This record gives sequence, C-alpha cells and structure tokens, in this order.
Amino acid sequence: MMQMAMTLHAQRRMQQRGIPPLIVDLLDEFGASERCVGAERLYFNKAARSRLSRAHGAGGTAVIDKWLGVYAVISDTGALITVAHRRRRLKRK
Repeated sequence: MMQMAMTLHAQRRMQQRGIPPLIVDLLDEFGASERCVGAERLYFNKAARSRLSRAHGAGGTAVIDKWLGVYAVISDTGALITVAHRRRRLKRK
C-alpha cells in the first residue's frame, strides 16, 4: 500500500468521523475511482467490494463492514483532501 500525502483537513475529518487510516489504504488499493470537480473520488462499489472480498475473504470484509460506505477525495497531486461517510448516492454524470 502506498503512503499518500494527507492534508490537515483530511487528518481532522478522519479523526472527527472515526475513519481509520486502514480504510483509506483499502480505498486506494481496491476502491472504484471517478473524476469529480478537479479531483478523484474513491469509493466502494459492488465490484470494489468483490475485489476486497476475494483478497481478504468474507471474514476480512465483515470486520470493516461499517466503513464500506466511506469515500475519499484525492487531489491531482495525490494528496488526500477529505474523507466522509456517504449519506446518499454519489452524483455521477
């Protein structure tokens, strides 16, 4: 897993929202990606959850089940901008 630069904003949001760094690493490795307003958004869709399950087994994904609704926003320079829990569907074009 790659160590990415993290903004102060992202550090604060991870702490406030109770999102462990492991989840961001898993998003980076297995998550689906799409462009959003000058950045990349990483999230767990059905295919990403399937990749994660194949790599870590069903028991591994059961442990992180409450964080599968998390998304991360990565800048074009590779820095983590923010992380959050999805409250509704992601808007896609």
